[in-house]
Amino acid sequence: MEWLAMARHGESVGNVAWREAETQRLEEIDIGLRDPDVPLSETGRRQAEALGRRLAAMPPDERPTVVYSSPYVRAAETARIAMAELGDLPIRYDERLRDRENGALYALTWRGITARFPEEAARKRLTGKFYYRPPGGESWADVALRLRSVLAEIQSEHPDGRVLVVAHDAVVVLTRYIVERLSEKELLEIERTLVPNASLTLWARKDGELRLVTSNSTEHLDAADLPA
Repeated sequence: MEWLAMARHGESVGNVAWREAETQRLEEIDIGLRDPDVPLSETGRRQAEALGRRLAAMPPDERPTVVYSSPYVRAAETARIAMAELGDLPIRYDERLRDRENGALYALTWRGITARFPEEAARKRLTGKFYYRPPGGESWADVALRLRSVLAEIQSEHPDGRVLVVAHDAVVVLTRYIVERLSEKELLEIERTLVPNASLTLWARKDGELRLVTSNSTEHLDAADLPA
């Protein structure tokens, strides 16, 4: 690949509900939807438009040549809205780019997990964030395994391409783990910094390897006076 870029989806109604739950110190977010079905908020749609304008402002020979997206609604909507600014570049949806599955802990805040599943809270503390797998869900290591598969396939199919992937914060962080060959400790240090909605992380090929150019860039949101 000439370059690989990862964009997190725009703000979702789930992000809004999560902030509300944290503010009110609730055990569970009020969402009423499967994780795959959570859509963008109005702010999220505007963020996706701003992301598309940033990509469209690039010289034609530097713009994405192929776009992949998580099939989850919030990511798919972000990809479609952004690509409309570039003339509707076709989008390829791949379930390996989906968000990390939380299984039985879905929609629970940490307060809710410790109250309803105290044994799982203790197991997570002992196992650590990278290897802990919630009941019916995935560990970060599980997500990394499926990401290695799809990234290798993308590289094989688009060896000279400029590839944009629209996905989720865990996917962005774990792509850094894979591409930059990070350790568990380095990954968890990076993960302490929030991946903003609709932010862009970019790696470009240099000396035969993809190297980080920018991480969690939100200059397009700043220019549009949108929250990151």
